[in-house]
Amino acid sequence: MSDEKISLRGAISIGVGGMVGGGIFAVLGLAISLSKGATPVAFLIAGIIALFTAYSYSKLSMAFPDSGGTVKFINEGFGKNTFSGGLNNLLWISYIIMLALYASAFGSYAPNLVSITGDQNIDSHIFITGVVLLGTTINYFSAKLVSTIESYAVIVKVFILLGFIGIGAYGLLDSDHIAQLNPAKWEGAFQVITGGMVIFVAYEGFELIANSVSNMTDPGKNIPKAYFYSVGFVVLLYIAIAVIAVGSLSFEEISQAKDYVLSEVARPSLGQAGFTIMTIAALISTFSAINATLYGGSRVSYKVAKEDELPHEFTAKFWNHPIGLAIICIATLLLANLAELESISTSGSAGFLLLFTVVNYTAYKKRSKLKASSGLTLAGTILCSIAFIVLIVQQSQSNLTGVLIIAGIIAMCFLMEYIYKRSEKKA
Repeated sequence: MSDEKISLRGAISIGVGGMVGGGIFAVLGLAISLSKGATPVAFLIAGIIALFTAYSYSKLSMAFPDSGGTVKFINEGFGKNTFSGGLNNLLWISYIIMLALYASAFGSYAPNLVSITGDQNIDSHIFITGVVLLGTTINYFSAKLVSTIESYAVIVKVFILLGFIGIGAYGLLDSDHIAQLNPAKWEGAFQVITGGMVIFVAYEGFELIANSVSNMTDPGKNIPKAYFYSVGFVVLLYIAIAVIAVGSLSFEEISQAKDYVLSEVARPSLGQAGFTIMTIAALISTFSAINATLYGGSRVSYKVAKEDELPHEFTAKFWNHPIGLAIICIATLLLANLAELESISTSGSAGFLLLFTVVNYTAYKKRSKLKASSGLTLAGTILCSIAFIVLIVQQSQSNLTGVLIIAGIIAMCFLMEYIYKRSEKKA
C-alpha cells in the first residue's frame, strides 16, 4: 500500500468522485418515473440518510483507520464469523452490481453519441462489453493510470454538471414544464420515499473515503470534513439537477429518454450541442466510475479473503493483480448484459442500505469508544433499516423480479460464507 498522504481536498475528491460517478446518469430517469414532480424531494430523502450514515462512517474511520474501510468496520462490530463474512461478501457483490449499473448507463448514452455521426445500428451491449473490458485492461496495465484518470474525470464531470445547472436554471424561466414541480404533481409520500430508496445507489460512493483515511493528513480534523463536505455538496448538486430535469421536459419526454435523460434535458437550452456535451459527460463519468470501482472491488475481495471470510485463493495474483479483478470483470459482463436497469439499481440500493444499517448499528454499539452521539447513530440505523424495508415492500408490488434477485444475492452471500466456514472447520 502507498504511503503517499491524502489531503482534505484529495479525500473530498474521492468522495465526490465516488458519488458523482455513473449513478446520477443511470438513475435520474428512473427516479423521475417513480417520483414525478417530487424527484428533488426523493434525492433529498436519500441524501439525509447518506448524511446520517456519513456521521457513523466518520466516527468509525477515526477509531479504526484501515484500508479495508467497511470490511474493517463490520468485523470490528461483529467479529470474524459467518454473519460478518456474509455481509462482507455482500459488499463485494454490491461492487459488481454498481459496475453493472455504470456499464448499463454507458451503454444507454453511447449510442446517442454514435448516432450523431450517422450510424444508429450499433447494439448497446457492444458498448457495455467494450467499456468493462477497457476498464479492466487499464486496471491491469497501471494503477497510477487509474488514479490519473480519476483525478481529471472528477474535475471534468463536476464542471460540466455545474455548467448544466447554471444554464438550465436560466432556461427554466421560459420553460413550459416548470409547473411539474408543483406539489400537486407529486406522487404519494410512499412512492416518493421509494423513489429515493431506489436511487440511493447515487450516494453510496462516499464510503470509498473510508479506504483512504489511514493515509489522510490531520485525520482528526479532516476525516469528518471529508465526509460531510462531499456528501453535502452532492446532495445539493443532485437536488439542483433534479429540479432542472423535471422543469425542463414533459414527463412523457422524460419517459421516452429515460435511460439518457440528462442529455435530453440539455437540449432545450443548448440544442444539439448541449445534448452532445452531456452525452460526453455521461460517458466520461460512467467510464471513470467503472475504472475506479474495478480497482476498489478487486481489493475488497482480496481484503475479505485476507480476513479469512473468503477462500484464500482470492488472495492469489493474476498478472500481478488480485484474482478478484478478473472475476469481477466476468461477473459484471454477465449481469450488465442480462439484467434490466431497474433490477440492477434496486439490487444495488438494497445491498448498500443493508450494509449501511449494519455500519450505523456498529457505530451505535461502540458509541462510547467512538465518542459518538447515540441519537445520530441510532437514527442512522433506523432510517437505513426502514428505507430497506420500504424498498423491498414497494418493489415486491411493482418489480418482483428485482426483489427475487435481491433475496437471491443476500442468501447466496451468507450461504457461501456458511459453506466456507464449515469446510474450514473440517480442514
